[in-house]
Amino acid sequence: MLPNSQIDTLDKEILEILMRDATIPYTDIAKQLKVSSGTVHVRMKKLTQLGIIRSVNLHVNPEKLGFDITAFLGVYLEKSSMYDAVVKELQGIPEVVECYYLTGNYSIFVKIYCRDATHLKDVLHDKVQRIAGIDRTETFISLEQTFTRPMHIDK
Repeated sequence: MLPNSQIDTLDKEILEILMRDATIPYTDIAKQLKVSSGTVHVRMKKLTQLGIIRSVNLHVNPEKLGFDITAFLGVYLEKSSMYDAVVKELQGIPEVVECYYLTGNYSIFVKIYCRDATHLKDVLHDKVQRIAGIDRTETFISLEQTFTRPMHIDK
C-alpha cells in the first residue's frame, strides 16, 4: 500500500477526471483544476512511476464489434501449484480479456468475449478445457452489463 504522503488531493483530482474520460487533454484538466498543463504532465509522470497508473486504455463496446456474448468462467485447478502454468496458457487465448486469482470456490475467474454461442463452445472445448492443470470450469453468461464505473478515490 502506498503511503498517503506520496499523493495529494491534486493527484487524486487528476485521476478522477481521467478515469471518467482518459481522452481529456492535459490543458483542459489544468484549466479545470486551475494549475498549469506542465503541472498535470509532471503529476501524471509521477503517478505512473509510482505504479498508481498502470496503463491508459480505450474501452470499446464488444457488441458493436460482433462479440455478442460476455461470459465469466470459474476455473477449478487440479492443484494450486499449477496456477502460473494455467495463467500463461490463458494469456494465449485472445478471447480471454481478464483473469483473477481468487479465494473461495474457484482458483481463477476469467472474463471472455465471444461472437456467439458456437464461438463460446469452441473456446471452452478447444482452448480452455484442454489446458493442463484445469480440473473443470463453470460458465456464467452475462445477460447485460448494468453499469461500470471507475473506483472512488477518497481525498
